[in-house]
Amino acid sequence: MSKPLSGYKIGFVGLGNMGRANARHLHEAGADVVVWNRSAAPAEAAVALGMRRAASLPELAREIGPGIICINLTMTDVVEAVVFGPGGLIEGLHPDALIIDFGTTGVPETKKFGERVHWVDSPVSGGQVGAEAGTLTIMAGGSSENFQRALPIFQAVGKNITHLGPVGSGQVTKLANQLIVAQTIDAVAQALRLAELSGVDPALVRKALLGGFAESRILDLHGDRMVRRDFAPGGRATLQLKDVRLMSQLADSVGLDSPTLKNSLAQWEKFVHEKHLGDLDHSGLFRLYE
Repeated sequence: MSKPLSGYKIGFVGLGNMGRANARHLHEAGADVVVWNRSAAPAEAAVALGMRRAASLPELAREIGPGIICINLTMTDVVEAVVFGPGGLIEGLHPDALIIDFGTTGVPETKKFGERVHWVDSPVSGGQVGAEAGTLTIMAGGSSENFQRALPIFQAVGKNITHLGPVGSGQVTKLANQLIVAQTIDAVAQALRLAELSGVDPALVRKALLGGFAESRILDLHGDRMVRRDFAPGGRATLQLKDVRLMSQLADSVGLDSPTLKNSLAQWEKFVHEKHLGDLDHSGLFRLYE
């Protein structure tokens, strides 16, 4: 079996659904992976697979030295605290270390992070299924030099890899992706519920639409979940709302007036905070129409 990352020492912070799969792929590609996670169980599971566990973030940073540290975290404030806060990576970070941020993080904050350390923002699309399969779409922002350093890591966890430009470009692209995703989930939910209320089998409607211009991965995967009422979380609705808020902030900052984005934000806020359904998969937005 090919070991393209043999000889690499890589830090990995954040072992949630996406992070643990990415860390595993790096380990299987031959890297010496040192992990840190806030809760113990995911880190212990990584150790059971052959990875090593750091006792603290500064220890992980010192262990990696001038190498690469990947972070896979959910919120911008958490990213800032983990990297730059008290007890964070910064306390042991080598000046030449590169940080790869696989999460969806605010654009202004990302640009500021990139002014302080070597940084590549590389949010992903493909969900937990893509993470497990190692087929994620990766949207990267950073200098050409840092992108080339990060590329072997990307090739171990993803397939469709694009360098979009300087730091922050990857996050802009991910928010564009999430704008499409958030509104398409809503459109599919409405379409299938409309069919159901009209007395037409939504499973058959989905099947018919998959052969036409409305075909999409969301209609295929999330439409199937909606038909089956299976909303066990893969991508939680709370995180979808976080992304819609970030894209709304970005739209405001660049002067984009989008009534459909405003409506999308209102729908996700209602789903999470009024209906208290934020722990469901984001395909569960269908529940708004029941």
